[in-house]
Amino acid sequence: MAGIEYTRVGSGSPPFVFVHGFGCARSDWDAQVAHLAPKHTTIAVDLGAHGETPGRPEHGRIETHGREVADLLAALELPPSILVGHSMGCRVVLEAALNAPASVAGIVLVDGSRLGAAGSKAHEATRDQIAAVGFQTFVKPLFAAMFSPAYDKAKAEAIIARAAARPADIAGALFADIGRWDAEKMDATLAGLKVPLMLIQSTYQDEKRQRRSLAKGQSSPYLDFIRGAVPRARIETVPDVGHFPQLETPQSVNVLLTAFTAGLKG
Repeated sequence: MAGIEYTRVGSGSPPFVFVHGFGCARSDWDAQVAHLAPKHTTIAVDLGAHGETPGRPEHGRIETHGREVADLLAALELPPSILVGHSMGCRVVLEAALNAPASVAGIVLVDGSRLGAAGSKAHEATRDQIAAVGFQTFVKPLFAAMFSPAYDKAKAEAIIARAAARPADIAGALFADIGRWDAEKMDATLAGLKVPLMLIQSTYQDEKRQRRSLAKGQSSPYLDFIRGAVPRARIETVPDVGHFPQLETPQSVNVLLTAFTAGLKG
């Protein structure tokens, strides 16, 4: 079995498999697990070098995380599941689907992004910046910008501290690798996607790469890219919150996940 820690709650199909973002942990999905477990099997994982799962140098690559999630699906012998990824976890669930397509019934991407267009080498500059300033100096302001002013400041500080406490050698490599994966694999992966896809988007990055909350009905270059890459994708915006809609407005995310399941059954 894949050596990643996970929590299994509830029963019923299709199962939901929740994958957190960079620097985060499975507890980010507690509200969604509580909502869905009465009718669905739920699996929430801690990726390598996150939460309670130890890290290895290989955990600096998106492919390693995707393979380990796919291995877990196989080991648990789950029926085809809905994979839900947040932020970096969007790449991980797409990579897992590449590894185990028969195990996937649908994919939900929560506040994803595209950090490098096809062929981009921007990730190399990101890697160099992290090396120059140090991982904690790099990651703290990055995370501080992820929350809306209305979100509980103590909870936000705890999430920032959790991210900064990741092992710097693995985490620094992994953050840069997000852009590498986007540049090398995102286009082809989306083009080959055979299962239903839903985006739940709450933020975008402006021309200065500052994170902003989406307004109701607003689009973004990333959402426009997805519309072109996967015309059938369902795109839902959660306005006026930060990068963690599953924490800031859990009920909105819960309603959308339930509706996505109903659409699969239909």
